[in-house]
Amino acid sequence: MGQRVAGTCYVKVDGAQLTITGGCEAPLMDVKRESILPGLYKEEQLTPYVKVTAVHTPDFPLKQLTTGTDMTVTCEFNNGKVYVLSGAYLVDEPALSGDDGTVELQFDGLKGVWQ
Repeated sequence: MGQRVAGTCYVKVDGAQLTITGGCEAPLMDVKRESILPGLYKEEQLTPYVKVTAVHTPDFPLKQLTTGTDMTVTCEFNNGKVYVLSGAYLVDEPALSGDDGTVELQFDGLKGVWQ
């Protein structure tokens, strides 16, 4: 029997649920490792993040998202895994796409935890 691994995921930002298209992206590790020699590596700390494409619905929490600097972003993936990003804030320059009414959002934060 097959196992469903793709489909709907849910994103909440400080309790406000976003309508999203496509999927969500969150890092699996909090460090980046680079091999120096076989068996030797260096580590670099990575900033935890969540990337989504959200639909700009009539109840889209625009002000909450653009002014928030200590938000909690919860991303529930279809496979049951949940990623919680705390101390989150928007980065880059989110802009509304008039073609399809979506906005690309990237939240960086202080701590990301897989549950």
